[in-house]
Amino acid sequence: MSPDPSALEREIEETRERLAGTIDQLLHRASPKTIVGREIWTIKAHYVDVQTGQPRTDNILKTVGAVAGVVVAFVLVRKITN
Repeated sequence: MSPDPSALEREIEETRERLAGTIDQLLHRASPKTIVGREIWTIKAHYVDVQTGQPRTDNILKTVGAVAGVVVAFVLVRKITN
């Protein structure tokens, strides 16, 4: 016994709507603007506590120390090679 044609049409239309919604979600998630916004939020969350809004000084100091170390290393390498 074959299913009712109107039921099949309804099921096909529901499937199309779900797929269209899924495609819209994927397009939004893959858009460059959304990706950049997500990355910026991740970086901000690393340096600022999301719940309190207070800076995370331990992470800030680690980053400053790493940058200072790289700068010192470049300066030393330049002095040695000159």
